[in-house]
Amino acid sequence: MGAPALILFLAFYLYPALQNLQFATRRWDGITEPEYVGLGNFKNLLTNDDLFYKTLGNNLEFTFIVVLFQTAFALLFAIYLVNNSKTNIALRTLYFFPTILSSVSVGMIWLFLYDPNFGALNLFFNKVGLNAFALNWLGSESSALYAIAFTQVWFHTGQMMVVYIAGLQQIPKELYEAAEVDGASRWKQFTKVTWPMAMPTTIVVMAYTTIQSFRAFDLIMVMTNSTAGPNNSTSIFSTLVYFTLFNELRLGYSAAQTIFMVITMVLITWLQRKGLGKRYER
Repeated sequence: MGAPALILFLAFYLYPALQNLQFATRRWDGITEPEYVGLGNFKNLLTNDDLFYKTLGNNLEFTFIVVLFQTAFALLFAIYLVNNSKTNIALRTLYFFPTILSSVSVGMIWLFLYDPNFGALNLFFNKVGLNAFALNWLGSESSALYAIAFTQVWFHTGQMMVVYIAGLQQIPKELYEAAEVDGASRWKQFTKVTWPMAMPTTIVVMAYTTIQSFRAFDLIMVMTNSTAGPNNSTSIFSTLVYFTLFNELRLGYSAAQTIFMVITMVLITWLQRKGLGKRYER
């Protein structure tokens, strides 16, 4: 019964992963004969590639912002919309709507909103007298990464909200009733009942959000006109691999970058699970 699934796993997951590992030990442009360099690509990444370290820093910062705010907003919306009333169902649909859009559509929408000359965001700040906040959001090295991170949060918060609602609806109502009898405030109910009982869902949400933040390639490409932003300020692993592969034709080097991307992603999700898992066990 499991043979078809095993065959698919071997063909589409394990074999490509092993082949990528093989490519990472080669210097190859995809045309000429590959040259075996052993761990040379990995050594060069770690000792002689400033862009790699800048990209690593960007990706970690981007992931931290997206995971923090997307998880917080998703949980907040879920708490207020957990009951299945008609109004709540309508609001869930509204908040979930951005998720069904394509990344290109979302990128184009926010590209227009962030426009420094006629974008709605700067027009609003100028209208209310907050001219200092009217920035060149995507054209400035200091703000581009944060602007795209906010877009990513807006894009996927509704999706994670639905996951949280499913988790919150599994919490026994008797726990809240007992807390009310004991005179617990809403905040106490959240810290002593909701948050601990929602911890397994939070682990899933944070892990999935982390993966999403590493895969924000299409959003960044659309919003920066197929670049990595001013002075590579929005470069993350997925864009770095793309430019290395297609612009520089360094297939072996891009394979090594991919391996570091996977290692970083797995390490972050493991640390999240480890940290939150200990709290859940308490």
